[in-house]
Amino acid sequence: MDPKTLRPLVTGLFAPSRRRTRVAVEQEFVVADVATGAAVPIERVRRAARTTAAAPYLGFEPGGQLELSLPCASGATALTRLASDVTDDLRCHLTAAGIRIDAVPCDPRPESQVPLQLTAPRYAAMQRHFDTIGPAGRRMMRRTASTQVCLDWWPGPAGAEQWRILNLAGPFLAAAFARSAGPRGRLSTWLEVDPARTGFDERLVLGDDPIAAYTAFAAGAAVFTSGDPAEHLTTLFPPVRPRTTYLEVRFLDAQEPAGLGLVVEALENLLYDDELRRRTLRTLEPEVPHLAEHWRAAAAGDLAIAERGRELAQVKDLVA
Repeated sequence: MDPKTLRPLVTGLFAPSRRRTRVAVEQEFVVADVATGAAVPIERVRRAARTTAAAPYLGFEPGGQLELSLPCASGATALTRLASDVTDDLRCHLTAAGIRIDAVPCDPRPESQVPLQLTAPRYAAMQRHFDTIGPAGRRMMRRTASTQVCLDWWPGPAGAEQWRILNLAGPFLAAAFARSAGPRGRLSTWLEVDPARTGFDERLVLGDDPIAAYTAFAAGAAVFTSGDPAEHLTTLFPPVRPRTTYLEVRFLDAQEPAGLGLVVEALENLLYDDELRRRTLRTLEPEVPHLAEHWRAAAAGDLAIAERGRELAQVKDLVA
């Protein structure tokens, strides 16, 4: 797609506005029938959840994975409490309906048992495109789950630092909080899906103009939808997604809601503490040429990468 067409739209994505310190989370779960372990039709889940506290925040991924898009909270403690309360209530209602949800990054069931449930043209086209590359696309769409953390994006130089530090720290933090690893792990799956549109390398942090870098990244990805530039941008899956007023961290395995505090606090500190952010960024800048290598190592479960992530997160003992 023509970079000149994409540039104004990308500029709109890179438009942070206010210096706030909120946090939100999009929490995904694998869904199964309690009795049989089979996939559960989305409408059955909706019916069972219609009176829950989670109902206003409920969504679904292509394989029927349940997603809770929770509202902003004032910090890690408040967010963890909200996620735990909403999830506990949801699990209670779903269990009564014979449905189980698990915060696991990789569905253990074979692909044949997890059909594509969202069959709108967008998802059908996405699956066809990924099939031209390999099997990882179907595995990603139907059988992976993540915890996506959304953080306020500040204007000016601080915002540029926030974007940069998340991209540079990404492989290390992903490894530190990993709950899967190896060829069938969630991160390995994402690395194989379509490298042209996932950006697990240095492309997003090259040069001094992040808008130019993201525009080039978007222009290099194959178009598989209608060809509308705005729609095309929604088919990109970078480890950190620009969302105008906030940044969406997408590189984490699904975490247990009760354990979100460590993850969120680490991200808050790196983004919202000016001194820590700038000091850490200086130590990470030499890693730019090695980002692709670091992402591969993180996906493989490299212990040194995970240890560096624990240092960045200022957490010594993480329990998966």
